Amino acid sequence: MLSNDNTVNINRRGDYHHGDLRSALIETSLSLLATKCGDDIGLREVARLVGVSATAVYRHFPDKQALIAALCECGEAELAAAQRAAAEAAGGGVAGFGASGEAYVRFALANPGLFRLMMSIRPATGWLTDVLDDKGAAMRGLRDDVAAVLPGSAEAHQRMAAIHAWSMVHGMAMLMLDGMIPADETLIKSISTPQFGGSPA
Repeated sequence: MLSNDNTVNINRRGDYHHGDLRSALIETSLSLLATKCGDDIGLREVARLVGVSATAVYRHFPDKQALIAALCECGEAELAAAQRAAAEAAGGGVAGFGASGEAYVRFALANPGLFRLMMSIRPATGWLTDVLDDKGAAMRGLRDDVAAVLPGSAEAHQRMAAIHAWSMVHGMAMLMLDGMIPADETLIKSISTPQFGGSPA
């Protein structure tokens, strides 16, 4: 390693240059979530795997919570992108809304460690409350999709429909992750028949 702690050696993960260290730290932490829970990931371990000193890590993430927040932001962006791609591939509308829900469950199954971490934090302005506040990309997409399939309905009804829809896909995802029901594709596809407590216009 060079004298500058922000410079990284070539290692098995690739050649990381000065400006790529933050991304390398996030990528390495995400890979650790494949076998560990968020509580078991330490900044020193991440530093060792990337090939830098702990001092270099602290320059990007002053504490573990800052790293966890970055991982959750990354996961939320990936989830939103997966849901949007699924909705667009299905042609939007009710079909797209159902496909977006399926994508939510599939994301959880493909990224169990990251998904559980995302659902375990509730910062004051965190994305878990965004179904009401309409801030995060995934929750904003949910609100937009509900509005599209319930045009002209009251905002309060759309908000409640969003909460019900999220409850359904999140409940299915957690039941599958916990082994309470099988991670069965037929069950996942059943999401495509939305239940809003009202008839889409």
